[in-house]
Amino acid sequence: MSLASIFHQQYTSEISNMKSFAILVLFLFAAQSLSVYAGSFHKDVKIHWGDGRGKIHDNQGKLLSLSLDKSSGSGFQSNQEFLYGKAEVQMKLVPGNSAGTVTTFYLKSPGTTWDEIDFEFLGNITGHPITLHTNVYTKGSGDKEQQFHLWFDPTADFHTYCITWNPQRIIFTVDGIPLREFMNAESRGVPFPTKQPMRLYASLWEAEHWATRGGLEKTDWSKAPFTAFYRNYNVEGCVWANGKSSCPTNSQWFNQKLDSNSQKRMKAVQSKYMVYNYCADKNRFPRGVPPECS
Repeated sequence: MSLASIFHQQYTSEISNMKSFAILVLFLFAAQSLSVYAGSFHKDVKIHWGDGRGKIHDNQGKLLSLSLDKSSGSGFQSNQEFLYGKAEVQMKLVPGNSAGTVTTFYLKSPGTTWDEIDFEFLGNITGHPITLHTNVYTKGSGDKEQQFHLWFDPTADFHTYCITWNPQRIIFTVDGIPLREFMNAESRGVPFPTKQPMRLYASLWEAEHWATRGGLEKTDWSKAPFTAFYRNYNVEGCVWANGKSSCPTNSQWFNQKLDSNSQKRMKAVQSKYMVYNYCADKNRFPRGVPPECS
């Protein structure tokens, strides 16, 4: 099944009871401690494309914006590479009619057989939900999409998005709430990113041929420039240098896993807000879903 078909299929799904679930989530996580943000966009990243459309807005390097117009988008990348790590940032997405735009926060290695771990936000017309698209690539092969309509408006305020990548699993969280866990199942023949160091990237770009309703909704360039904001960027990871990685001592994320309560919360989120799951797509996999799905 093509990506356009997937996006068209998931767009027709309706999500209900968002308000009541949001109240439940706030109750469950009211006591959760906040992360300490030690990163700086000035010292930790480079705005590597966009010809001035990416900007750091303060001397402390805590707030950065990316913009998109008809000529170009923009993006930044981390100065360091990592082999495992925990990367998080607060994002406020493009408001209003953002159809055809894609705002990202992801890890990626170079080359033609790359590894990649994705947060991608697919824009939409005014009044319709932005789709959070997650995926995992190993050796250049992905096709492990899970998509969500979040229980809040991600354009109205900043929210924290985090990727935890360790040798056992990849965990995607939003405001500390687990959305997805991708386990290392190499023992069952499922590739997992364990060997290639990755940089952290973020970008805002145009993909009107597939991003919104499979390309049915086009970008309204009269609304340009489109702008997304990033703040409180922080990465704790095993820094890759001179052919080897060096991990911080006492890194809880290196062995992090979801306990039973976190598993329940993740399943509750998935049951209410997941709008596409490759593991449930029998039309796409008529001979049986991939082994990691069972």
